[in-house]
Amino acid sequence: MAARISVATLRHGPFLGPKPAPIASLHWISRLERSTRRPNLTVCFVLEDEKMRPINEPEAEEASGGVGRAISLAESVAEKVAEKMARKKSERFTYLVAAVMSSFGITSMAVMAVYYRFAWHMEGGEIPYTEMFGTFALSVGAAVGMEFWARWAHKALWHASLWHMHESHHRPREGPFELNDVFAIINAVPAIALLSYGFFHTGLVPGLCFGAGLGITVFGMAYMFVHDGLVHRRFPVGPIAEVPYFRKVAAAHQIHHTDKFDGVPYGLFLGPKELEEVGGLPELEEEIDKRIKLSKKSR
Repeated sequence: MAARISVATLRHGPFLGPKPAPIASLHWISRLERSTRRPNLTVCFVLEDEKMRPINEPEAEEASGGVGRAISLAESVAEKVAEKMARKKSERFTYLVAAVMSSFGITSMAVMAVYYRFAWHMEGGEIPYTEMFGTFALSVGAAVGMEFWARWAHKALWHASLWHMHESHHRPREGPFELNDVFAIINAVPAIALLSYGFFHTGLVPGLCFGAGLGITVFGMAYMFVHDGLVHRRFPVGPIAEVPYFRKVAAAHQIHHTDKFDGVPYGLFLGPKELEEVGGLPELEEEIDKRIKLSKKSR
């Protein structure tokens, strides 16, 4: 404890100078020291581990209920996925049956029509070489010309005034068929008319009409197998998928559905050429590689 210190003042005379100020008591210093002292305080925190805390019955029931709901949700999702896969499989089978029946039916009818037409016309013993040449030449010409017609119609009509019908082809399909399939029937009408006129009449002009109808039919069948089967996988196409140029055609048409180059290509069999003209070869090669990898995984 600090001692109380007092200092006495000296009496002075007039010759000792001014009177010095008395030295104050140092008692307040001792009090200040005592006031600044603080007792040491230790604070302890006890943390409760939430994981170690026992779970009461309501919480346990709630947790088990959450697990049950999660399991129920997972089962529901798995059931929906299985149902969707089964529906897709059924749709592909339905379209495959329709495609095979129409292909064999049209092919057999075309072969029989060609045979009987020329056999019937050659009953007199004279072979109509000019008529035969015109028929087969226009068959090839019509098949090639249909590619350019399809390209023009695809851009000028299907993506314009007839978009309300063609839009079904650019959306996820519900069912084995889509409204866009009507265009196949529309293109079949002139083919049937030309074939019928050419079959029941003789001469060069009927022969040319017969050839034009035959070319449209051949193009339609090729379009169905490459476009519907190879590109959009509406039915299996077998070894057609391994043909390099057909793989390139499929990749080009897939780019059309991305609208990356304003819809180009609008044609099908010459689609890679259209992409080359707009500088889309890198994207085409990338899409081809993607399809090759996907094909290897599916094996």
